[in-house]
Amino acid sequence: MEFQFAPDVTKRLKSIQKKLQFPHIKLNRIICFRSHGSRSRAQARIYAFPRIWQMALRKPPHYCLEILSEKFDKLSENNKTKILIHELMHIPKNFSGALLPHRGRGRVVINHRSVEKLFKQFKKS
Repeated sequence: MEFQFAPDVTKRLKSIQKKLQFPHIKLNRIICFRSHGSRSRAQARIYAFPRIWQMALRKPPHYCLEILSEKFDKLSENNKTKILIHELMHIPKNFSGALLPHRGRGRVVINHRSVEKLFKQFKKS
């Protein structure tokens, strides 16, 4: 599998953050990649940077967002935006390097309905 930086995805994330106002998200610490050659069914993935690695490497929290080119690049612009909103929703409010699950206790539920709600806000802006 090959990886390359994806500045176009970073640019799209900036647009999403500006319109949806995710104040906790530090875009300068989200590194976007486009992968080629994956057999996964996923269209995108976000990776955590656990606290122990942060301490070991003396780095603040970061995230890697991977776009699987074979799946993601074929999507409509609207669906690409929805996928990225979904991935951003996995980042907790404290930007700790951890990830939120799809169903948390009393927390944000990350599903089709919650993504659609944010996508409608994005389109209104």
